[in-house]
Amino acid sequence: MTPAKPAPLNRLKQAWREKRPTFGAIATIPSIQTVRIMAQSLDWIIVDLEHGPIDLATAHGMIMATAGTPCVPLVRIAANEPHLAKAPMDIGALGINFPMISNRSEAEKAVRSVRYPPRGERLWGPFHAPFRWNVSMADYMAGADDDMICMVTIEHVEAVERIDEIMATPGIDIAVIGPGDLATSIDKRGQLDDPVVQDLMARAEAGILRSGIPIGGAARSADQANAMIARGYLAIALGFDWSLFQRGIAASFDGIKR
Repeated sequence: MTPAKPAPLNRLKQAWREKRPTFGAIATIPSIQTVRIMAQSLDWIIVDLEHGPIDLATAHGMIMATAGTPCVPLVRIAANEPHLAKAPMDIGALGINFPMISNRSEAEKAVRSVRYPPRGERLWGPFHAPFRWNVSMADYMAGADDDMICMVTIEHVEAVERIDEIMATPGIDIAVIGPGDLATSIDKRGQLDDPVVQDLMARAEAGILRSGIPIGGAARSADQANAMIARGYLAIALGFDWSLFQRGIAASFDGIKR
């Protein structure tokens, strides 16, 4: 008798299949405590190894800090390179956020990085991931390819021009739009409300939605988040850890006479 396949570790994929929006944040501060606090309320957290001062040892602690909560830990790496994706998966992340995916070949490279042969080229060695998920090595391996999320970021004008070929890549689990780098790529750094930037974002959004692959992005307000949900977004970042702290502090001062 064939043994039953273990239950999926990653609850996000089921939520997305059911068209239920999920909410998260990007963790840039190397702190186990802040992740633990955020994990009580969020569906997912992206530990940022691209822009922040977080090293792998600290990332491991931050991933472990989500244990015992419904929060799924993901990791954003600094470049679309398999060796950068390998360790975060092996220490327990259930998804990799690949930056600056601008064409089909780059998308295919990202997909191959997160799945074992024959579906991909992930190298074996998940020595610590089973401990994070409280499963045996055999059970982890049985579901590893299906549990792992390949998240690609559309954040360059070239990616918008090639959005259909990117989104036709088998194995992409979700595509997110990065407005900051998208604006920077056309020399409009920081001008997120510029009409040209907004047009690029709309074209990226339309291409992702057209593909049927889940779409994600960042919301700067509740109204923006609600509008995104109405358009079909399934993964919404509410902010960075530092921006959430800033907003919380500002709200604490609201109404105080100084």
